Amino acid sequence: MSFRQGAAVLGVLGAVTLATGCGGGIQAPDLFVVQRTGSGPGARLTLLVNEEGGVQCFQDPTHPGPTLKLSDPQLVQARAIQEGLHDSAAKHLSLAAGAGSVLGYYLRDENGTVRFSDNSPGQPAVLRQLALFVLQTARQVCHLPQQGA
Repeated sequence: MSFRQGAAVLGVLGAVTLATGCGGGIQAPDLFVVQRTGSGPGARLTLLVNEEGGVQCFQDPTHPGPTLKLSDPQLVQARAIQEGLHDSAAKHLSLAAGAGSVLGYYLRDENGTVRFSDNSPGQPAVLRQLALFVLQTARQVCHLPQQGA
């Protein structure tokens, strides 16, 4: 996915977030939005996670899913991931994919962006934690079929 395409998807997500507010009240700020890409079945997924544990799952960016709720431990995990990515996002870390890469990830938060693949050489542990968080959230919270494993 090109940067221009990623920016377009994030723009749509921002508009959807504004349009889907609960009763027009104040919305919790987003922790991050992460896009997972790949060519396998179910590989494409976008998760929008907010600071209060709300999560929206998008398999098609033009048709967002409802806002679901992370458990308290999942929310703590999401916050720890965001905190662990602070410096990398601020530096707009972009790691090349290794040979045979299956999945790509693009994260955007208030600090910046991070781009990596499932087998990017030299990736810090927090990127593997993010990939696992996306997989587990898709299965356990969004109730999507087993995908992108």
